[in-house]
Amino acid sequence: MSHQIKITRNVLKLTRKRSTILLICFAVFLCYLLSTIFRMQVSGHEAYRQKVIDQITTSSTVKAKRGIIYDNGMHILATTKTVWRVFLSPVDIAEASEDKGTDYSSLIAQGLSSILSLPYDTIYQKAKQSKTIDVTLKKSVEEDIYRKVTAFVLEHHLENMVRTEAHHTRYYPEGDFASAVIGFTGADNQGLFGLEYTYDKVLSGKDGYYVYAKDAKGNEMPDGYISYIEAQDGYSIVTTIDSYMQKHLEYTLKEIEETFDVQNRVAGIVMNVKTGGILAMANTQSFDLNDPYTLSPLYEKKLLECGYPQDSAEYKAYKNEMLYTMWQNKAVSDAYEPGSTFKIITVSAGIETGAVTLQNHYHCTGSFPIGGYNISCHKRGGHGHLTLSQALQQSCNPAMIQISASTGTKAFYRFVSDFGYLEKTGVDLPGEGKSIFHKENAIGSTELATASFGQRFKVTPLQQITAIAAVANGGYLLRPYVVEKIIGENGEVIFTHQTEVRRQVISNATSMTVSQMLEEGVSGDGGAKNAAVLGYKIAAKTGTSEKFDVLDENGNSYLRIGSCVAFAPSDSAEIAILIIVDEPTTAKYGSMVAAPYISDLMEVYLPYLNIENALEQVGQDVIVEQFCGMSIKDAKKAIQNSGLKVEIIGEGDTVIRQSPICGTTIQKDIGKIILYTAQAEEDTVTLPSLLGKSPSEVNQLLLNLGLNIYAEGVQNCQIGIGAVATQQSIPPQTKVGKGTVVRVTFLYTDSQD
Repeated sequence: MSHQIKITRNVLKLTRKRSTILLICFAVFLCYLLSTIFRMQVSGHEAYRQKVIDQITTSSTVKAKRGIIYDNGMHILATTKTVWRVFLSPVDIAEASEDKGTDYSSLIAQGLSSILSLPYDTIYQKAKQSKTIDVTLKKSVEEDIYRKVTAFVLEHHLENMVRTEAHHTRYYPEGDFASAVIGFTGADNQGLFGLEYTYDKVLSGKDGYYVYAKDAKGNEMPDGYISYIEAQDGYSIVTTIDSYMQKHLEYTLKEIEETFDVQNRVAGIVMNVKTGGILAMANTQSFDLNDPYTLSPLYEKKLLECGYPQDSAEYKAYKNEMLYTMWQNKAVSDAYEPGSTFKIITVSAGIETGAVTLQNHYHCTGSFPIGGYNISCHKRGGHGHLTLSQALQQSCNPAMIQISASTGTKAFYRFVSDFGYLEKTGVDLPGEGKSIFHKENAIGSTELATASFGQRFKVTPLQQITAIAAVANGGYLLRPYVVEKIIGENGEVIFTHQTEVRRQVISNATSMTVSQMLEEGVSGDGGAKNAAVLGYKIAAKTGTSEKFDVLDENGNSYLRIGSCVAFAPSDSAEIAILIIVDEPTTAKYGSMVAAPYISDLMEVYLPYLNIENALEQVGQDVIVEQFCGMSIKDAKKAIQNSGLKVEIIGEGDTVIRQSPICGTTIQKDIGKIILYTAQAEEDTVTLPSLLGKSPSEVNQLLLNLGLNIYAEGVQNCQIGIGAVATQQSIPPQTKVGKGTVVRVTFLYTDSQD
């Protein structure tokens, strides 16, 4: 009996134990269940809700519209236009084909092949991807193609099978205009180069989204879940670029490249010296911003001559190298040896420290011994006796060596630093290059000597013009910039640039002294006299530097960089211009390859900027009117009133022919118009060679032949004493009619730098 009771107690004990365990397990499970429900309903509600939404919805991005890039006159340089993506829904194509017994894949491929210029097989294979809801045929088509696609879709009732989606793409109305400055965007509309890259976050805005409910096949459900997050369009930027000045700069640089067969591009910068704003900046071999992956002629030629097979990795790598070189902004990124244009800094430093004054004199024998070397002057026979002003104007190397020695290494190095050569300018453009200069403790007598005339170190073009602008504006080193304003969609100003003075480098007195020295070198007998513009005070300095990166078989440098920097008016400067000609082949001196073109630009820019000309120019331009059909009496009176001479051939009373023809430009006071009054053979003369002749000789020669002269270059033909003809518009030995206008360029060819 006791044994039975014991068994019963054990069973009850085991039962209670099992029950307890079951209750504990149930309690644990209940807690887990409650915690899971709490997590799903409360703490993790949004996450699980999003999972459900993701399973039953799909979304499409609503692209933000990229901001506009303007020039300083609000002319559009970069904008956004609408294009369309054309895509298929193979799921719907398969369903419709099965339901209606029609091969819609074939129909669509056949119809769209010609419209989209795509192979039939390509479209057909994409249409056959029956488990896919979205297959792109073309990412971007213009409006005319979009309309053709739409018409085809409507004609064959393909609305669910062939679809289009509007989106924005970048468009540059001027093609290659200011390409190195503006830059371009990538496939996803992100900025890759230029201002497009620097201001990408400002321009790009913020994308929006359109979310809608979908069925099991991925189709949008009617009256389903819909959510729309509006896109925020990007801000627009207003640049300092002046389109008028930019176009003239680009045209001039191309002319230089063609005239002197330049092998490594020409770069130019125009700067407002009072603010640091870049008014124009260009390099030759620009590229179409709407088609940036097509090489310019020079780089295409280099690619064809590279010798690599077109399907080789070497060929592709070389092509990419050419593309990046073409895209690179030479005026900002490339470092070069400034040569004699740096002598402005050497003289400024010497005057500012008091190491030299206008009373200093120097003697040049053609070379100067220092540090075991005999450093030559460009004038091998020597300049002889020179004042400080003449030393700068005549670009004398031995004088610069002595000036830098008087200044001292420590002070000279300090001015190199203060003028900004040891740091980036901080311009709001990408890819700014660095200078390469001696360490202060590594500057010996030889290094100081060569640095004094701008050799054996490198600076960027932007560093150079920024430093020279400081000399021009009273001594203030400014931060150069390109973006003047950032504006919102409604034109509200978000940001306005404020002129940033980095430091004062030299005194106003030193600035005025050096500016006057440079101006006297242009208007007098200095090396930069080819930069002169009649009626304006131009301060300029030319330079020709050797390139030591590439040597000939004897270890000598043979490649040159010719340059010229100028600012005007010299006594109250508004603008500075720098032109750099890298590896010219038919001439090498900056006085020939750059200075005359600085003159051309200043002649255009200064009147445009409303800077008054101090002189009434002799030989002002006159546009020839139409005199044919007029009476001789009236035509003669009109011609004489316009300040031109007249010659009449024939005995009639009415003008039946004239030379030059209507619309031709000739110069007042010296121009002549020939009027014919009867049918007669035109009186012709043979044009001789004018090259190498003085302005007065050319003028008299053409006058004797009955021809008109249009003089270009340093001065006009009556004033340019010392200059000689270097170009004539009509080749020698050409027969021309009397009255024909011959354009003649006069330059000083005795200038070296």
